[in-house]
Amino acid sequence: MRKVAVVIPAFEPDKRLISLADTLTVNGIGPIYIVNDGSGQVYDDIFDRAGDIVRKNGGAVLRHETNKGKGRALKTAFAYILENAGDVEAVVTADSDGQHSYECIRRVIEASAENQDCLILGVRTFENTDIPWKSRFGNQLTKKVFRYITGTYISDTQTGLRAIPVSYLPELLDIRGERFEFEMRMLVDAVDKIRIIEIPVQTIYDSKENHQTHFDPVRDSVRIYRILGERFFKFFLTSMSSCLLDMVIFGVLCRILKTKHPALYIAYSTVAARVISAIYNYFMNYKVVFKSQENVGKAAVKYFLLAVLQMSCSAALVTGLVRMCPGVTELLLKAVVDTTLFFISYSIQQRLVF
Repeated sequence: MRKVAVVIPAFEPDKRLISLADTLTVNGIGPIYIVNDGSGQVYDDIFDRAGDIVRKNGGAVLRHETNKGKGRALKTAFAYILENAGDVEAVVTADSDGQHSYECIRRVIEASAENQDCLILGVRTFENTDIPWKSRFGNQLTKKVFRYITGTYISDTQTGLRAIPVSYLPELLDIRGERFEFEMRMLVDAVDKIRIIEIPVQTIYDSKENHQTHFDPVRDSVRIYRILGERFFKFFLTSMSSCLLDMVIFGVLCRILKTKHPALYIAYSTVAARVISAIYNYFMNYKVVFKSQENVGKAAVKYFLLAVLQMSCSAALVTGLVRMCPGVTELLLKAVVDTTLFFISYSIQQRLVF
């Protein structure tokens, strides 16, 4: 039987933490590692009672003196397991607020046993009418943004119920993020490194009115979307730097070639500048933006075919719009067309090229 540890980060929990620890222990799941993320003395009784339970199965309660965030709590447990639980083969993370039942945790553990080198996500369906609208809306928006940025569809990007191979834990310890954003960084990082499998689980909330969370809808959302925007921002910067490089090389070559080839110096300069800037852009996207594992030559062929297609579409669309909108300047129409193609190009490069 595969040995699986359960990690439960907890900040100011109620008696549901004790109930979850007891149910898991009674059913032989563990060891269980609870992280008291600086909850304060008023919660010591809950952690003491939960600790008495999890220690029966080789678990422990780890402690932060001050609140450091969910991401740091998970990292604390991961590091402890790597140092002290050498026989554990996988780790399941679960929340302490009652959202993850024993049955849900067991399903994720079983899926992990069948897919030992994969990241397993226990995903919620969000079909229950008792789900707070903020949670429903947030999940719908985030999964759409996540798919555009990473090229991977995940139906519940905010689930805290995950099964992780122990071999992958050292990489997670190096991921930036101390609070809720850590779990998003985990997914973004995993897309390029490990297979992700979704397992449907029950969606549990007390009620729309009584649901409580330590997730700050403004501050933590900004952190999460900043993570999702990092890759696209790199794509934007490489595109802008490629454009600047193109213009600089074009200007330099025009000065050099103007006297030698007065009839064709603009054509020569344009082609040379565009080729050099395209090669630069390709390698920046390959190495920095998408950190591609694709064969360099194969990706290059697809990239340059896309560049030709994008250039052709730009010319055709601008020509068509100029005829349809005679009162609008060509420059404005080209700006609209090329901006649209820019966003489309990112998605194609993410999914098909790199």
